[in-house]
Amino acid sequence: MDNSVTSSLLLQKLVYDKIEFERKGFKNENELAFKIQIQIGVGGDNEYKVTLIFEGDKKDEYHFLISLTGFFGIDNKDALEDKKIADLINKNAVAILMPYLRSEVTILTAQPDTDSVVLPPFNINKIMDRKGE
Repeated sequence: MDNSVTSSLLLQKLVYDKIEFERKGFKNENELAFKIQIQIGVGGDNEYKVTLIFEGDKKDEYHFLISLTGFFGIDNKDALEDKKIADLINKNAVAILMPYLRSEVTILTAQPDTDSVVLPPFNINKIMDRKGE
């Protein structure tokens, strides 16, 4: 008999906090430089707030910033160890938000006289492991 406890991470709400696009010039061959920030906080008794901030800069062409926040709950939270809860939030919640971020980057960069950016899939486990270093 399997006595393991299952738990579900639930995305309760998703909001885009900020979306900015600033044109600096015309289409060019410069590389897009970007950085991502991940912020994780605890709200009420069963609510976790995860914010992804993605900033991109293509020299002499454009700069953009996207910030999105997901509000998550966990079923059967009381039956889980703190480490398991941390893993659910740190890795799974971020992985759930990434497709929304990738989609918005593509939409935002689909401007006249620009090449639309399609971000590759990210290895969330590697990103979060590096964050802990």
